[in-house]
Amino acid sequence: MKVAVSHASGVQFVEYCLVGLSNTLVTLLGIFVCKSLAGIDPYVSNIIGYALGVANSFIWNRVWVFRSHGGCRREAVRFLIGFGLCYGLQLAVVWLLTSFSGLGKLEWQFAGFTLGGYGVATLIGMVVYTFANFAYNKLFAFGRQG
Repeated sequence: MKVAVSHASGVQFVEYCLVGLSNTLVTLLGIFVCKSLAGIDPYVSNIIGYALGVANSFIWNRVWVFRSHGGCRREAVRFLIGFGLCYGLQLAVVWLLTSFSGLGKLEWQFAGFTLGGYGVATLIGMVVYTFANFAYNKLFAFGRQG
């Protein structure tokens, strides 16, 4: 089965990935500022950082990636539902790979670094999350008006 991807969807996916990179930077910066500069508890700083990253993601995906003009509140709720669903999918992939495939017991050493099976499973889960969340946002969070 061949899946056709339009040029516009490809560009949109690249934009989505760039937003994802910015989310990582916003999240890390938020955690650093809260914890290291403001002296806020590390766990509270983590929550604040991730909240900033999710807010950044919603705004840039709505305005730039999907160029949506639908109801902001409705889209925000759909966006958060998609985030939860796709995070659950990512977590399930990591759990399945580490629990049932034997990947969790593997470990690779190279260039002074150790990469364990959990790390590989996490990377695979992140790829699954990225594609699933892009599709969800394109089709449901920002794709349907009404």
